[in-house]
Amino acid sequence: EPAPAAAPAPEPAPAAAPAPEPAPAAAPAPEPAPAAAPAAEPAPAAAPAAEPASAPAPAAPAGPAPTPAPVSGESATTTVPFSNIRRRTAEHMVRSKATSAHVYTSVEVDFERVARVREAHQAVWKEREGFSLTWLPFVARAFCDAVDDFPHVNASVEGESLVVRHDVHLAIAVDLDFQGLIAPVVRNARDKRLAAIAREIRDLAQRARTKQLSPDEVLGGTFTITNPGPYGSFLTLPIINQPQVAILSTDTVRKQPVVVEGPDGGDVIAIRHVGLLALAWDHRAFDGAYAAAFLNKIRQMIETRDWEAELE
Repeated sequence: EPAPAAAPAPEPAPAAAPAPEPAPAAAPAPEPAPAAAPAAEPAPAAAPAAEPASAPAPAAPAGPAPTPAPVSGESATTTVPFSNIRRRTAEHMVRSKATSAHVYTSVEVDFERVARVREAHQAVWKEREGFSLTWLPFVARAFCDAVDDFPHVNASVEGESLVVRHDVHLAIAVDLDFQGLIAPVVRNARDKRLAAIAREIRDLAQRARTKQLSPDEVLGGTFTITNPGPYGSFLTLPIINQPQVAILSTDTVRKQPVVVEGPDGGDVIAIRHVGLLALAWDHRAFDGAYAAAFLNKIRQMIETRDWEAELE
């Protein structure tokens, strides 16, 4: 009989069924989770906090704004298409720099003897010829004298050889009203005296600027002289006129104090006309000693030649 009494003992198990009822009570517990949703609302509040961070971003360019302003304005720039002569000049210069091993050498020259001859003959020359006797023809004539002793400057490089030209066809670079350059040629310049060279340079330059040169007059030059001196230049380093191996620049001749030998053989300071001659030359053709000796020869001719006889 005690065994049947044990049967009621399991009844507490049904009592355990109500115990799960707290689980439904746990359902309200998640209600704080919806409360957490409002807690997420501060995240949107963080978005406004980000807005101040983004607000300075536009302000950052505000400092350098004046710099791009001129660039962005159409009125700040002008596009100038190359003229035909400007384009051809540019192409020739770039090709020359890519072809020749450019080196530069210069010497200072005392033009005092030339200055005295110009001063003595200028009025008569200008009345007779119709134009001034400038420094350039004297430099050109001195070059023609010097080239006999230094023939390699009157040449061109072909392959692995230097081709020396026996005739001297002197090209003179002419500015075309700042639009480009052209170099008409004084043929057989070595055979001409100072006055003839001066006349021909003047004629070629005038016809170059009025577009009256024939094609043959700009071909076949063996050496080139460029003359920026009238614009007040001090030292110019020109680009070689291909296929030549050298080009000579004549810069402004100025009065300046120099030390010269006095009557008693001592040093004295005198005011003389002095200018620089600069040679751009191709290192493939010759070396620095040759270039310097050539320039020194031109200097000697300018300083010591009997220029009076050239103008008679």
